[in-house]
Amino acid sequence: MRVINVVGARPNFMKIAPVMREMQKRPCFQPLLLHTGQHYDDAMSRVFFEDLRIPKPDIYLGVGSGTHAEQTARIMVEFERIVADRKPDLVLVVGDVNSTLACSVVAAKLRVPVAHVEAGLRSFDRDMPEEINRLVTDSISTLLFTTSRDADENLLREGHGLDQIHFVGNVMIDTLLASAERAEQSDVLERLGLQDRGYAVLTLHRPSNVDDPATLAGIVDALEQVQARIPIVFPAHPRTSTRLQTFGLAARVARMPSLIAVEPQGYLDFMKLVAHCAMVLTDSGGLQEETTVLGVPCLTLRNNTERPVTVTEGTNTLVGPNPNAIVRESLKVLAGEGKRGRRPELWDGHAAERIAAVLEERGPKL
Repeated sequence: MRVINVVGARPNFMKIAPVMREMQKRPCFQPLLLHTGQHYDDAMSRVFFEDLRIPKPDIYLGVGSGTHAEQTARIMVEFERIVADRKPDLVLVVGDVNSTLACSVVAAKLRVPVAHVEAGLRSFDRDMPEEINRLVTDSISTLLFTTSRDADENLLREGHGLDQIHFVGNVMIDTLLASAERAEQSDVLERLGLQDRGYAVLTLHRPSNVDDPATLAGIVDALEQVQARIPIVFPAHPRTSTRLQTFGLAARVARMPSLIAVEPQGYLDFMKLVAHCAMVLTDSGGLQEETTVLGVPCLTLRNNTERPVTVTEGTNTLVGPNPNAIVRESLKVLAGEGKRGRRPELWDGHAAERIAAVLEERGPKL
C-alpha cells in the first residue's frame, strides 16, 4: 500500500511519528510523509522532527499562513497535484487542523480512501474552526480510528458504520511514552532555574481566548494573581504575543516578576517542563491528554472540550476563561486538591501498532 501520511502543524508531528515508524516496520506499506507547511516556522518544525525522530518529509508543500480559506485552498490545489502524480492507495490524516480537512476533501473527491486518526472527537461547539474540520473529515473518511469510547458513540450517532470505526487508543500517548526517557535527559529546568513541582506551565493560543481584548485581559488578571503564588513558565505562541502587544497588555505581562515568558519549546524540553510542573493552565487539546497520563493537574481555559475522557477519568478541569475560576481552581491545586485521575483505556503506547494492523488487514479491500 502506498500511503500518504499528512502533517501540517506541530500537534500533527507527535501523532504521525509512531504511525510512520510502525508502517516502516511492515513490508506491506510504502509510506510517504507529506508536510503541508501550515506551521511554517522552519526552525521549530526542524526541532520537532529531530526530537521525534521523524524522517525528512518526502513532500513539502510550503503553504504558509493566511486565513482559513486561503490556507485550505492553497493546500487543496497543491495536494491535488500530488495525489494525481503519486497515485496513493490511501491518504492518512491526523487531528483537526486545516491540513487534515483540505487533504481529506481532495482525496475523497479523487476517490482515494481516507483514514482519520483521532476521529470522533467532538466539543459540540461549532464556533471552533477545529470542530468543523473534525466533522467534515469524519464524514468523508473510510476508516475512523478513535482514542476513546465516547468518540465511537459520537460517530455511531452521526450514522457511521461499525465496520468503519476502530477504537485503537491514543497515538499522542505512544509518542509521549516512547520519548519519556529522552525527555528526562533535558536540562531545561536547570536552564530556566526551576525546581521540581515548583512552577506552573501556561499555553495560550485559541482565538476565542486571545483575539478578544476583554477575554485576554481577564486571563492576564488571573495570571497576575497566580504568578504571585507560583512561577509560571509561558512558552509564548506567536499569535498570543502579537495580541498582547496589540491590546496593550504586553508591558503588563513583562512586569510580572514570576511569569517567565520563553520561546516556543521543542517537544522533549516541553514534555520535561510539563512532567515536572505543579500544574498546567492551557487551552490546548493535546495537553489535556498528556497531563492526564503524566498525572499532572490540568486547568483548561475553555468552556468545553472535545476530549471529555480527560475530565471524567483524567486530571483535567474545565475552568473557562473566567478570571475568578482560574484563580480559585489554581489555588485548590496548589493546596494539594488537584485531580489525580487515571490513564484511560488503551492509552498504553501501542495505538500505532493497532492502526497498522487494521490497515494491513483492510487495505486490500478498501
